[in-house]
Amino acid sequence: MRNKRFFIVLAGALLFGLLAAVSVSRYLSSAQAYTKSLRGVAVAKVAIPVGTKIIAEQITLVQFPQESTPDGAFDSVEKLAGRVAVTNIAPKEPITEARLAPEGTAGGLSAIIPEGYRAMTVKVDDVVGISGFIMPGTLVDVVVVIVPTGNGAVAQDPISKIVLQNIKVLANGQNIDKPESEREASSVKAVTLLVTPEQAEKLALASSEGKLQLVMRNSIDQGDEQTIGINKRTLLGGDVAAPQPEPGSLKSERPEQKPAPRRVRVQAEAKPAPAAQPAPPKSSVEMIEGAKKRSVDFP
Repeated sequence: MRNKRFFIVLAGALLFGLLAAVSVSRYLSSAQAYTKSLRGVAVAKVAIPVGTKIIAEQITLVQFPQESTPDGAFDSVEKLAGRVAVTNIAPKEPITEARLAPEGTAGGLSAIIPEGYRAMTVKVDDVVGISGFIMPGTLVDVVVVIVPTGNGAVAQDPISKIVLQNIKVLANGQNIDKPESEREASSVKAVTLLVTPEQAEKLALASSEGKLQLVMRNSIDQGDEQTIGINKRTLLGGDVAAPQPEPGSLKSERPEQKPAPRRVRVQAEAKPAPAAQPAPPKSSVEMIEGAKKRSVDFP
């Protein structure tokens, strides 16, 4: 009886041992397979500002699953040393090719200028620069107030007109990133805009011949608005009150604004003059005096 119990316990121990061995073997196999699917990806140790040349001390390698590796990621620190960031890179964020300027690019503002574009600086003050709210990355329209010349170089009334739309601000002052303090932002006296060569020509003429005004726009609103400009005569025509949209709302979400009804002067139709009535016939009496005959009219 005792031998039977002993064999039962021994068989149970062997069975549990076999199950444990199989489980451990499967776990080690899956762990090895998972380790083989990992790939080293270069990530930022610290924040890397835009326009900065990357150094090896700012990078570390982190293991990522093969299927979760970002496109354009780097697996070596040496490949990133000396490259220039064209966007702000946050700590522990993977560094990809899309966030870097081409190899050999110098650091600073020139690194973030796309091919075919130019950087142009214009003077601003608290009014033109919207009280320091214009930061790098902001989208603005450029309005110019200018006095056109007519035939024979005769000066006309000044006119305000939007000459450039959806222009990106590359820098305010010497900052290609957002200033750390509001005081530093409000003290800026110049902003640098990203323009095409044709837009640079317009901006140069507008800044020399007229007065510039920057108009901030929503970053998702990149539509084209065609205007005819405003002069003194149209300015004094007034405007129509419109409901104010909610902050951040899209144009498609706003209620359609009906144009203001025009006041039309209706002139009364001229009534035709009544026709002259014929004079009533006069009474007459025929008188005979001897051999003579004559008619006498009575009123």
